[in-house]
Amino acid sequence: MGRLYWPLIILGNLFPVKFARADTDYAQYVNVFTGTTGGGNMFPGVVAAPFAMVKLGPDVSSGTKDAYSGYLADGSFTGFSMMHESGTGGAPKYGVISQMPVVGNVDNPLADLSTGRAAADEGFVGYYKASLASGVTVELAATEHAGLYEYSFPEGNSSIVIDVSHVLPSYRGSGWSQGYSNGSFAIFEDHFQGSGTYNNGWNLAPDWTIYFCGTFDTDPVSAKTFTGTGTTLDSYDSEFGVWTSGSYRQGGVFTFNETSVKSRVGISFISYRKACQNVHNEISGDTSLQTLVDSATSKWNREILGKITTSSTNTTDLELLYTNLYGMNLIPSNRTGENPDWDSDEPYYDDIFTFWDLFRCSTALTHIIQPVAYEEQIRSIIDVWRHEGYLPDARSSNFNGRTQGGSNADNVLADAYVKGVRGSIDWQDGYSAMVKDAEEVPENNDDPTSPDSSDKEGRGALPDWLKYGYITPTYNRAVSRAVEYSVNDFALYQVAKGLGEKADASKYLKRSRNWRNHWNPNATSQGHSGFVVPRLASGSFVEQDPLSCGGCYWGDAYYQGLPWEYSMNAHHDVDTLIKYVGGNDSFVDRLDLMFQPGLVNTGGGTIFNAANEPSFTTPYLYNFVGRQDLAVNRSRTVAKTYYNTGPSGIPGNSDAGAMQTWILWNMIGLYPLTGQTTFLIGSPWFSDMEIDLGTGRTLNITSSGGNSDDAYYVQSLKVNGKRWDKAWVTWDDVFADGGSLEFELGEDPVLWATGPAPPSPGSESQ
Repeated sequence: MGRLYWPLIILGNLFPVKFARADTDYAQYVNVFTGTTGGGNMFPGVVAAPFAMVKLGPDVSSGTKDAYSGYLADGSFTGFSMMHESGTGGAPKYGVISQMPVVGNVDNPLADLSTGRAAADEGFVGYYKASLASGVTVELAATEHAGLYEYSFPEGNSSIVIDVSHVLPSYRGSGWSQGYSNGSFAIFEDHFQGSGTYNNGWNLAPDWTIYFCGTFDTDPVSAKTFTGTGTTLDSYDSEFGVWTSGSYRQGGVFTFNETSVKSRVGISFISYRKACQNVHNEISGDTSLQTLVDSATSKWNREILGKITTSSTNTTDLELLYTNLYGMNLIPSNRTGENPDWDSDEPYYDDIFTFWDLFRCSTALTHIIQPVAYEEQIRSIIDVWRHEGYLPDARSSNFNGRTQGGSNADNVLADAYVKGVRGSIDWQDGYSAMVKDAEEVPENNDDPTSPDSSDKEGRGALPDWLKYGYITPTYNRAVSRAVEYSVNDFALYQVAKGLGEKADASKYLKRSRNWRNHWNPNATSQGHSGFVVPRLASGSFVEQDPLSCGGCYWGDAYYQGLPWEYSMNAHHDVDTLIKYVGGNDSFVDRLDLMFQPGLVNTGGGTIFNAANEPSFTTPYLYNFVGRQDLAVNRSRTVAKTYYNTGPSGIPGNSDAGAMQTWILWNMIGLYPLTGQTTFLIGSPWFSDMEIDLGTGRTLNITSSGGNSDDAYYVQSLKVNGKRWDKAWVTWDDVFADGGSLEFELGEDPVLWATGPAPPSPGSESQ
């Protein structure tokens, strides 16, 4: 296999922890291990560019605990594979096209070849290193569609096992573990290639196929293919060119006499040929690992990290800023040119986990720092509707699913529309896709976890919504779905109004108020009356403790949130909510209670739960009732309590970067209301910050008189040089053409925001 190999370059100790960094290298502040423990599920491996298709890194097993991103801090390495997710829950996805280094010969590649760590893993942007207990060192780098493995063996007689059937397992017992369906593996004189077909996972995907093509930099002394079941070999052939396939485990074993071996591998969803093209085009035979690391660092600095800059020298805050900027841009995956299901000139993005998690504040920040990719993602999901019939709420391995609540891609589209995103987006098609969600019941996908209706796409509980104007317990997650369907219908109202569809606008505005039909004014908790509760077809309310949501999961009336939380989630209709709870003072008291410790047993003992998205906007709701000071106090306390740059530095599951974007907005000093042009004002962390908005536009944020630790209350604010008395700004004020925010901060609260309250467009009469 030596004909196409590059010269061997042993980098070894050139970078035991990090390469030398320049002053303008923002990547030096990124800790790729932040959020990898404590349930954060972040992927610490190599992602060579924002949204790169290849995510090359370790697969670790403890035998009992799901490794959602492949990584666990404790356990044994089972391989190093080309595809992973980051910061997702439910069940692991991918962990495919794996290589596992083994000291010595391998008599049975189906045996347990896992090994522990000799030292803690090391990594930074574009680079990963693992030291195995066997004495092997693995160093990794990558491009968007290919990966580079460098192995250092303790002795010459060693092997590399490529296991096509390797996937990340799930131990949850929910029926969400991935399966290997079939595949192929072939060894040729100058390369190896194959394919794997997999299924299931959290989104219950049917069979999907990935192709791969790779080579080694030195000739193996032995190269064999294998197939088998369990630990029993079916075939183990040493002849080059043998092709094997089957419905069980398979792959190849390569044995070397060298102590240093490099492997480069390309992947493609299209064909073997394209996988070979990808590795040939992106990692040539003479490409060094350091070249790839430098390229990755440059791309991240240029495309993401350098978009938000500050003169601050506070290392802790800089690490929080840039680590979270990095963490929010690992997925979705840009698979433009790699769509196996239909031909299209539109961009194609996959691995959306999920709009339920992302619509509240993540997509709005992507719009600001990645406007080109953002428009591509909008075009991509509209194209999914064109070819598959529905917008995705979640999507992975080229398959929609699951929809946890509403059809929240509608909110994402509306947010883009009202903020003037046009470009190459076909908004008539976009609106048609939204109408499909709002009017047509999707076919039931018969998910055992949610058997009452479809959770693959669309709005499964739509029959009740259209018949009653609320959702009965016939459908699980009835109350949380109802709140989200209201927000989804408000999204349709926004786009219909903009497109001149007056009748539709009127209809959907009316429907956006249907959350009110779940409001039981007689439900009481902690001295307050009025909460959203289940409602029967007869019209009667179901008795509900507002501090309990049962299991808060698929079979319950509320999904990942308490009735207290969902009662505060109709953010388009806040004026009505304030009226329902008894006015401004009662509203403030209700919000105060949500941050009072000791009322519940989860989320730090407060009703507010920093780890779940239904609470994300809650601290900023004070802005609606003239208490911007309390919004700053609560949100800053949450940020300082639940976030740091350690391995457990985010409050639970990242949810594909949702947690990261929440703290980034906190650091910026604004918070978006998705589907509206309103941004609620907080308090910035830095004395100066510049956000590059693209096309020569910038937003400059300055603060004087305080810092992030003891003097963070807003004393006064100027917007674009003019004195400001509102606790909110609009897209046009500071983002459309750029602008400035000049904060004066201090230690004591000041009621400076005496102007009009933020808009409540769903409450307006029409």
